[in-house]
Amino acid sequence: MKNLEPLLEEKAKSIGITSTIPVEVLFAAGRVPVDLNNIFITSPQAAAWVEEAEEEGFPRTLCSWIKGIYAALKHRPEIQTVIAVTQGDCSNTQALTEILVHQGIKVIHFNYPYNRDPALFKKNLEELMGHFGVSWSKVDRIRKRISPVRKKLALLDRETWKGNRVHGWENHLFLVNSSDFKGDLGLYEEELTQFLDALADRAKIPETVRLGYIGIPPIHSGFYGFIEQLGGRVVFNEIQRQFSLPGFGNNLIQQYLDYTYPYDIFGRIKDIGQAVEERKLDGLIHYTQTFCFRQVQDLLIRKQLSVPILTLEGDKPRPIDNRTRFRLEAFIDVLRK
Repeated sequence: MKNLEPLLEEKAKSIGITSTIPVEVLFAAGRVPVDLNNIFITSPQAAAWVEEAEEEGFPRTLCSWIKGIYAALKHRPEIQTVIAVTQGDCSNTQALTEILVHQGIKVIHFNYPYNRDPALFKKNLEELMGHFGVSWSKVDRIRKRISPVRKKLALLDRETWKGNRVHGWENHLFLVNSSDFKGDLGLYEEELTQFLDALADRAKIPETVRLGYIGIPPIHSGFYGFIEQLGGRVVFNEIQRQFSLPGFGNNLIQQYLDYTYPYDIFGRIKDIGQAVEERKLDGLIHYTQTFCFRQVQDLLIRKQLSVPILTLEGDKPRPIDNRTRFRLEAFIDVLRK
């Protein structure tokens, strides 16, 4: 019986999340946030997981990230509670949560108000805090604990576009993992600090074309490395940067109201436009996911931003295909001229 105790304790501690949520609440409650997207996409079996979900009846005409989240939970049975963002993220998440509830997984819904109403956001946040029995004072203490880590992430981002010592892939990796800090804030901060300390010995990375990557993180692998082979470099990862909450804010509510991803497209376009100017971007790569409603937003992005844009679409986890390679090569060649 003694050997089972750590497992049972871990089972109770791990909380799956389907998108970025105020993780301060979970850390304040002594729980371990686990971003299910990251579990899915970093699995060597990610493609097989999508097929597993399809074999269980998930439609082929459904976003692979939804199927990946479902499969991630199958492979991480210790996670028995999930916080699902059903407003402000994927429109298919609601149906996914109904399947999870049917399978006995506890689902807690968290919604970002579309109109950024501070009072409504506060109400939703306090409901989440109520689920985990934490007070404002505890959550604020954690916010202050995380704040220096967020500032270090801002430094890493600055070293990417201004110091020019960080590769696009490294920027992506640290920022995308800030959604849950890999479940261990102390260890994550240690890795980040060591990385930043080592930058002093690095030479500047040469590039002839400076690119911004916008849209959700890529489902393809090999993306950033191939761009650098062509002489380009991604110096702006839009959504990944937003996961780190770069706006900081004076309090937790403002911090998450400044977070652009879950609200309308216009806040995102403003943020992207600022990056284009500040980082002197030659062009943007807009990644869209097959069967995702965000594909429609490409129309507005193209109308409101004057910088050259290459729109790419990805379906399932796999290395970038020859067609994508050819399009990237042609885009960078044009920008170089």
